[in-house]
Amino acid sequence: MKPVTVSVDVGTPREEVFDFLDVMANHEQFNDHFMVDWELSGPPRGVGAKANVRVKATGEKDRTDIEVIEVDAGRRIVEEGTGGSRGKRRTRGTYLLEELPQGGTRINFTLQFLSLPTGERLMGPLQRAYLRRVNGKALRRLAERLNASAPLQLPPR
Repeated sequence: MKPVTVSVDVGTPREEVFDFLDVMANHEQFNDHFMVDWELSGPPRGVGAKANVRVKATGEKDRTDIEVIEVDAGRRIVEEGTGGSRGKRRTRGTYLLEELPQGGTRINFTLQFLSLPTGERLMGPLQRAYLRRVNGKALRRLAERLNASAPLQLPPR
């Protein structure tokens, strides 16, 4: 299945956006409209940070593990997800941060499908539309949070 990419521009400097996204616990704030029951493990930030979540659309028992596998400080965060029946759904999500010429940051999020159960492959176009919608909403919620006047709360490095 083709990847899904969504983007949003924020007035926040790239380093601040990266510092916020680098903390796995912060992801619940902008993804909790479709991922709930967050359980965190591993380090709070960087490679090895993990979350186990329940995806609302897939039913009560379907949980997904998300782990940060790569970080390019200030520029990129890559996470892999495993879920579905016996871990047959594998995804890779990449946040790519670009400085905007007028200041601020463009946040791009791309979700790639590494493997999918047969039933989900058959639902490709519908699934892509759903994921574009929920991930687009997540980035809009992230932008609202980053553009808010309150200072960002970040744990120490």
